[in-house]
Amino acid sequence: MLDDGMEEVKAGIKEYTPILDKIKKELGKVIIGQKEVIEALLRVLLSNGNVLVEGVPGVAKTLTIKTLATAVGCEFKRIQFTADLLPTDIIGITAYDEKKGFYTVKGPIFAHFILADEINRAPAKTQSALMEAMQEKQVTIGKQTFKLERPFFVMATENPIEQSGTYPLPEAQIDRFLFKLMVDYPELNDEVEIMARNANLKKFDDFGVESVINPEKIIEMQEFVKKIYLKEDIRAYIAKIVDATRHPKEAGISLGRYIEWGSTPRASINMYIASKTEALFNKSHFVTPQHVKNVAYDVLRHRLLLNYEGQAEGIKPEQIIDEILSKVPVP
Repeated sequence: MLDDGMEEVKAGIKEYTPILDKIKKELGKVIIGQKEVIEALLRVLLSNGNVLVEGVPGVAKTLTIKTLATAVGCEFKRIQFTADLLPTDIIGITAYDEKKGFYTVKGPIFAHFILADEINRAPAKTQSALMEAMQEKQVTIGKQTFKLERPFFVMATENPIEQSGTYPLPEAQIDRFLFKLMVDYPELNDEVEIMARNANLKKFDDFGVESVINPEKIIEMQEFVKKIYLKEDIRAYIAKIVDATRHPKEAGISLGRYIEWGSTPRASINMYIASKTEALFNKSHFVTPQHVKNVAYDVLRHRLLLNYEGQAEGIKPEQIIDEILSKVPVP
């Protein structure tokens, strides 16, 4: 890495890490605990990706993304996915008026932050409308194509308890999410604090969440992340981790017998950019193998398709990822 580039990255880390600390402080005014989830959401945002969150109802998923949107000065909209939700309910429609003629009514997708709540309750056609917006950063209404504003960040949620009346996301669509996060119940001490603050008895404005930055600054930080140095041997390390999900026998992964399909190249790309973001969070101007390991679970857990034997045995993707990280040689 050239000295000029190194100095630029060091200067950027010095500028941006205090901003991240301020954002987390603002989130802490509302969200109790869930530190790992908050940091993971920030990694996805700075990686210019989208996130799939699985968690039981009532663990503050909606409140978390609303607070994050406020802290970074972005517009937030929530879409409740239901069985009768149509693609036009998400992206908008072309309407006609005798005086105005044809005109466009934009849907809730036109916002910086989108919460796609219980995405698996809508049929595949509706799910695909959101996926297209996530992938292309644009939508087509009638004959017109509209670019979505940057930054564009989608947090889709799934309820792991209720399966009745749901439409599981196809693997190809799940692959479009940079991370899949698991939100668990709060710790005992955190729950005591949650009761004391009780967000249900207060208006959101009462928490006094302030905007630390604006959308333009987020885009600037997203561009900066790309400049963090990642050596060729780290790149090879990422490739070997992903390859071990496809050829577990050659990599000596004993739990590999439970894998039906391994990860796609999107896993490598996402681990590449997410590990750079992790380096920023650790105030490092270059990526280390540990940074790769730190993001591997969130990148890979939804990209490992288990066979029937694995499902019957109750094998978790995290168990396989554990073994892969322990077996793949660290550079």
